[in-house]
Amino acid sequence: MLDLSGKNALVTGIANNRSIAWGIAQQLHKAGANLGVTYLPDDRGRFEKKVAELVEPLNPSLFLPCDVQNDDQIRSTFDAIRDKWGRLDILIHCLAFANKDDLSGDFSNTTRAGFTQALEISTYSLVQLAGAAKPLMTEGGSIVTLTYLGGVKVIPNYNVMGIAKSGLEMSVRYLASEMGPANIRVNAISAGPIRTLASSAVGGILDMIHHVEEVAPLRRTVTQTEVGNAASFLCSDLASGITGQVLYVDAGYEIMGM
Repeated sequence: MLDLSGKNALVTGIANNRSIAWGIAQQLHKAGANLGVTYLPDDRGRFEKKVAELVEPLNPSLFLPCDVQNDDQIRSTFDAIRDKWGRLDILIHCLAFANKDDLSGDFSNTTRAGFTQALEISTYSLVQLAGAAKPLMTEGGSIVTLTYLGGVKVIPNYNVMGIAKSGLEMSVRYLASEMGPANIRVNAISAGPIRTLASSAVGGILDMIHHVEEVAPLRRTVTQTEVGNAASFLCSDLASGITGQVLYVDAGYEIMGM
């Protein structure tokens, strides 16, 4: 029943085979979507090579550099989508960053620069990309981003990322309200803790995962594939009445009080 054939999907945030974005890209491809993939450019081309090799089996028709701190690269990315595809149906936003020093210890020690950078990359980038995608979603569309429980409750060492995710979730609601008349839906998935390149910077991440495995109703955490399945659902016509929501894919951990 879940069919994304004929849909053009841009996936951001793939760093390696542990990335949640990678799990999402695989499931979108399995559902028949035509993929475009962005990577973070660097002077030595390390990410470009690694991501290109990883996504090759998915046969993306667009493979583009996009640093969300660079307005020209964002503009070039969406110009390329317009030139190649003509329209965009799905945008997957899996971008987050904070300095490792700001992900442990006292939250009050967060530097001004670290706070600003974390919110620019992790929160404002959704607003940027959604605004660039909107004119290309001429037949409606679906935008999905990734959040975490630390945006609504205190999680040890999550610190400034908790603030960034809180802002991200509120951005989802404002964007959903703005874009709803154009039949563009905006939602977030709050995934349980998964060991990824990004999460490895959070102090005590393995303890966090083990705690979820002991406490969550399903007595485990979740996989990239499970998050990918949820994202594919939100991007499909099966979720046509869902927007502005945060869907928890966390083995039920969010419902527990202790």
